[in-house]
Amino acid sequence: MAFLPPWAGVLVYFFCVSLAGSDFSDLYPPLWLKSPGQFSDYRVENGKYIIDPWVYSERMGMYKILVNKTASYFENFVPDNEQNILWGLPLQNGWQFRTGRLADPRRRKDCGYESGDLLCISVDSWWADMNYFLCALPFLAAVDSGIMGISSDEVMLLPPPKDQTNFCLNVSSCQSSFPEIMSKWNAFYQHLQYPSSSFEDLLKYLWAAHASTLENAGKIFEDRLEYYSKPEADFGRNWCVAVEYLAASLFPTTLIITHEFQKGLPPRMLVNGDRAPFISDFTDFQNAVLLVLSFLPRLDNSSAHCLIAIS
Repeated sequence: MAFLPPWAGVLVYFFCVSLAGSDFSDLYPPLWLKSPGQFSDYRVENGKYIIDPWVYSERMGMYKILVNKTASYFENFVPDNEQNILWGLPLQNGWQFRTGRLADPRRRKDCGYESGDLLCISVDSWWADMNYFLCALPFLAAVDSGIMGISSDEVMLLPPPKDQTNFCLNVSSCQSSFPEIMSKWNAFYQHLQYPSSSFEDLLKYLWAAHASTLENAGKIFEDRLEYYSKPEADFGRNWCVAVEYLAASLFPTTLIITHEFQKGLPPRMLVNGDRAPFISDFTDFQNAVLLVLSFLPRLDNSSAHCLIAIS
């Protein structure tokens, strides 16, 4: 069970403090406008849409379709789609891309680097693998729920070049491999379609699904953190714990709020020698957030994995 102690409000405060007076132009994640926005933008083979989630623009396209297809359900809150709480997923993926966290952490290949294939997403990246679960499962659960406008057997994801058994690739394989997670995402989409669902209700179901996804992925990909510097690996573990408190607070992952909160996240990969609050090329805000995150393992014994229970 994740409880929100009084001090955790400081964490939420740090993530929201920059809202006042901000310039809200250019809020979308990198390459959002150039990414696929409908299923017909992907190739078709044997009656199935084929998507390569190991190419950044194609993975981002999955998020774009998801955000577009669910837009009408948030019209009761705000006329445009800014209040769609699924915005947090593509914006997080965009931050990972922009800061180099989707690239090969060992640089054995040029996957994810400007010197090679910048749009390549490395299966060796802990961030990329964790994000896969927060892309493929909510996307395929949405397909299964019927809100995407295609049948459950009309879409197939391509596997990574290795460790294929860690990843499900279509609705049926995800239901078979991760039934509890898929059930929670389906519950979110079911309540999304209820006219009586409040904004807070939707946040509860979203965070329950998000937390369950992160918990399972964290167990599978813990070994990937060995590929990183100690500060970056510690940040990854601390981030899992931070999400626990964001979930407990029902943090609203809308477009503007998520965009602003990401201003406190590290703008690059952490390297040996980085120690908040003394990282010279980070803003005061970024140093402060990183410092708060570094305290979390002392206050929470679940930092070994992304473990969380929401009720």
